[in-house]
Amino acid sequence: MATPRLFSRGSWPEAGRIAELLRTETVGGLLLAGAAAIALIWANSPWAGAYERLSDLRAGPLSLAGWAADGLLAIFFFVAGLELKREFVAGDLRDPRRAALPVVAAAGGMAVPALIFVLVNAGTPDLRGWAIPTATDIAFALAVLGLISTHLPAAMRTFLLTLAVVDDLLAIAIIAIFYTSSLHLLPLAGTLLPLALFGFLAQTGRLRILLLPLAVLTWFLMHESGIHPTVAGVLLAFTVPVRPGVAQSWEHRLRPLSAGFAVPVFAFFAAGVAFSFRISTITLGAALGLILGKAIGITGATWLVQRVTRAEKSKDMSWWDVLGLGLLGGIGFTVALLVGELAFGAGTAKNDQAKLGVLAGTLLSALLATVLLRLRNRHYRRIAAEESVDADADGVPDVYQDEDRA
Repeated sequence: MATPRLFSRGSWPEAGRIAELLRTETVGGLLLAGAAAIALIWANSPWAGAYERLSDLRAGPLSLAGWAADGLLAIFFFVAGLELKREFVAGDLRDPRRAALPVVAAAGGMAVPALIFVLVNAGTPDLRGWAIPTATDIAFALAVLGLISTHLPAAMRTFLLTLAVVDDLLAIAIIAIFYTSSLHLLPLAGTLLPLALFGFLAQTGRLRILLLPLAVLTWFLMHESGIHPTVAGVLLAFTVPVRPGVAQSWEHRLRPLSAGFAVPVFAFFAAGVAFSFRISTITLGAALGLILGKAIGITGATWLVQRVTRAEKSKDMSWWDVLGLGLLGGIGFTVALLVGELAFGAGTAKNDQAKLGVLAGTLLSALLATVLLRLRNRHYRRIAAEESVDADADGVPDVYQDEDRA
């Protein structure tokens, strides 16, 4: 049996698909960062009251900020669910040996930040926020990569994306299990019918005009059940078939809406917080969880996988590269802000403290990742050049035809 290898490039079709996907997410990340910056400037300006009034403006049963968190983020999690199902059903991660590393790394990258938050807040009533520093924001991380112009090798790009996809799944599981304050069984049971009908129509391709009403009804019943309605987005995505052209078509249409509109609008309403020089344990726990917890958790879990499986690390990768990816994992924004709202309540002082911790942790993680990855960029350029060579002009770079897949 061949010795398993960590951080192999994977297949050429998968590498090409991921490269295209990352370009979309990078643009979305820049929009997200811009929206967050506008919110921060506005919230710390003489017109901060106008920002708060806009966030609290009612539109039907929810405020605008509420619609952004409960409604628009359901689109984000629907797209994440499509990507997750595709990776494990038809992508390179359908091989358990290849799936092991990102799954274990994501688990480590969530467990260690949570532990740090708990240790910092031990003995306080604020342990409910333990999950705040556990999530990675792939769009924001890719925006950072775009701004610093690094040439990440295909293996690192694939690892970062699959890590973030698994991270999203674990995050939605945490939200559903630990942040459901009250559970109403009748509407929860009621979600099964529109969810099943949605899946049937998505599988058969019939009466597609009913898909959106069924999705909205599933979302509404999930909201009424007490479980955060973004969970409905993932469940709906899991019913979409991964047949050639089906899931990809859905993802192609909805990813720009998610990355270019839904997530930036949520960031605009969630990131606005007045700066304070008073550092609470909530702020410290969230920041240290992202900066130290993610780097230690992802790097440590990767080392553990190598030790347990006796796998060989790709000759192109060093542990500095793994640490750089771990620091990128500390860029936690969208889901981290959502968990802060669920843990402490939107508009509360404790939620503002959590926001400051997330912002500080994200910024410092981005800066440290930038320094480390820029130092390695000459090495990445050499690998990128090798990965572009197609001597036989068959449309597939030669390195992907190497049986050894160095």
